[in-house]
Amino acid sequence: MKIYGFQKMTLLDYPGLVACTLFTGGCNFRCPFCHNADLVLNPGASGEIPHDEIFSYLKKRRGILDGVCITGGEPLLNRETGAFIEEIKSLGFKVKLDTNGSFPARLKELVSSGLVDYVAMDLKNSKKSYAATVGVKDFDLTPVEESVELLLKNNIAYEFRTTVVKELHTLSDFEDIANWVAGCRAYYLQTFVDSGNTISPGLHAPSAAELESYKKVLSKAILSVQIRNN
Repeated sequence: MKIYGFQKMTLLDYPGLVACTLFTGGCNFRCPFCHNADLVLNPGASGEIPHDEIFSYLKKRRGILDGVCITGGEPLLNRETGAFIEEIKSLGFKVKLDTNGSFPARLKELVSSGLVDYVAMDLKNSKKSYAATVGVKDFDLTPVEESVELLLKNNIAYEFRTTVVKELHTLSDFEDIANWVAGCRAYYLQTFVDSGNTISPGLHAPSAAELESYKKVLSKAILSVQIRNN
């Protein structure tokens, strides 16, 4: 399990908890708006962070930190994710996993074994617009659909979230998403921010009015919809 980034404290990444965030490398998507392009395309460029350094820090922060967020890239690309999380859990921390939902079997294993306490799944777009949004031609949506179904039917704490890009999302997309995940517990609209390190340049954030219209549509079918400004 290779870690390429380490944010030692965050009040934002794990809802309600003080946490740190670990960044894995590599991803099977090529979302044009991805703001972690280096982690996706060339993860080794920044250098790997030794596990000894990570766990030494965590042991010293017991009682100060509540949780650990594991994000990417796509963490579930790594078959070692479960063993790595198990070591974190042994120190008494809660674990939040960020995922694109394309590895439902691995997600199910982590959820059913109690190794993750919170799942944040990126719902990239409506079904009809998914392939273009993830940058993968002839994309098979089936694994994502399985992960959505898993979270909707499970008792684990979770959220769905969509990074909204003016060029990629429409009101029609959010009408379709509302039908897809109707009744979900928490849904976040995240405003696209051009980090200067995106996979494709030239994309823009939606207007505040557009975001509010998307929220209104989603709120007809979803219990809690919030706009999260990055």
